[in-house]
Amino acid sequence: MTTTPEATIAEARERIDALDDRIIGLIQERMAVSAVVQQTRIASGGRRVHLSREMEILDRYREALGKPGTPLAMTLLELCRGRS
Repeated sequence: MTTTPEATIAEARERIDALDDRIIGLIQERMAVSAVVQQTRIASGGRRVHLSREMEILDRYREALGKPGTPLAMTLLELCRGRS
């Protein structure tokens, strides 16, 4: 049985949509966990943002994804900042 290019593309797009849904869910979960960290840090007299930790995250994404990992990590950090 031969699959048409259109069918292959449609199946791949469905998979991409499912992956995007999972990624969005994980980002929302990360935002919630980040809010807990920030609230706890502030309650104990610390600052909301911990710059050395953010640098670790930037490095991790850059190492895993190359140059495009940096702006991706920056966007993720921006989403997670200031939520309380």
